[in-house]
Amino acid sequence: MEFDLREGMKYTATKTVTADDTASKYGSGLVEVFATPAMIALMENAAMNVALDGLPEGFNTVGTSVNIRHVKATPIGQVVKSTAKLVKIDGKKLEFEVEAFDEIGKIGFGTHGRYIIETAKFV
Repeated sequence: MEFDLREGMKYTATKTVTADDTASKYGSGLVEVFATPAMIALMENAAMNVALDGLPEGFNTVGTSVNIRHVKATPIGQVVKSTAKLVKIDGKKLEFEVEAFDEIGKIGFGTHGRYIIETAKFV
């Protein structure tokens, strides 16, 4: 099966931080700032959407690895954007560079791996 994916493809996911996105809500901390797991989820969402643009119906991707640094706190109410860039294709293995920014500047970065699956067979 051929996929219409190429290195350099990008997607940006955006969200406004709410109380449901905080470290205290996730249980990953005790403060009301954007949680690391929420930031990683936004990064994964961006990478997933890069891949979906190049996959035929019936195919999807699943996350296989994350190597992320969260370097700055973001308060409730700020808009966060995460961009994923496809940097390596190895058969069905995909590697992305991911970054996240709030309204002030960079809040996180790293790499994320995904694997192409045929949804019906995987489930």
